[in-house]
Amino acid sequence: MTHWLEIHRGEAPLVVAFPHTGTKIPPELEERFASPWLARKDADWWIDQLYAFARDLGATTVRTSISRSVIDCNRDPSGASLYPGQATTGLCPTETFDGEPLYKGETPDQAEIEQRRIAYFNPYHAAITAELARLRAIHPHVVLYDAHSIRSQIPRLFAGALPQFNIGTNGGATCDPALAQAVQQACSASGLTHVLDGRFRGGWTTRHYGQPQNGIHAIQMELAIRGYMTEPEQPTPDNWPAPLDIQPAILPTLRQVIAACLAFAKGHV
Repeated sequence: MTHWLEIHRGEAPLVVAFPHTGTKIPPELEERFASPWLARKDADWWIDQLYAFARDLGATTVRTSISRSVIDCNRDPSGASLYPGQATTGLCPTETFDGEPLYKGETPDQAEIEQRRIAYFNPYHAAITAELARLRAIHPHVVLYDAHSIRSQIPRLFAGALPQFNIGTNGGATCDPALAQAVQQACSASGLTHVLDGRFRGGWTTRHYGQPQNGIHAIQMELAIRGYMTEPEQPTPDNWPAPLDIQPAILPTLRQVIAACLAFAKGHV
């Protein structure tokens, strides 16, 4: 059963993936978490709504509605760390970004992690693989845009305030330099802070699918949440999540970023 998997098919050479916007937790798991709020705290809030305009441009979107606390669809399925030596969360996280325990008691063992991988991780990535193959059959180049967001300040994960736009290409390995440059230019024109391959160089999705030599160019965008919603100094159940801004400040720039991805894929960059 994949009722939790949402796929919108377009014909343009662009797939936008949403691995972390989900908040659904299977009933048999919810009672094991320390609290429903903690289990949903680190979601990429409202990102699928923020990028809804991409579908009108012909983009394909793939989204899992399952919470990343159940399984993180942007982690290496082997369990290997994507950022060795740095604090991060795993395939089935046991703590929040701030280090708070997610479970009341026992955490998932390897057998349970494997069950969740088969049930949720595999179908999500099978959908991405299928959509990329479908579009690659009709376009010489396809862009996979992995859409994310995170709170601007999380001392356990990074020092200071995160730039507004964090572009990840794993050091240039996952896409043609022209695509990265076009996205950078769109971000630079906003006058807001941006960085290429900084703290967030691209997760498993970007690194796994990015094969520019085969016409698939993957790029990750990690947004600092302050650009589209009110961000409290300290999230609590009373103030988090805040609603999506009526007129998100960064929306015009995101439109330019997506336009740059489409222009690249269509050979106009």
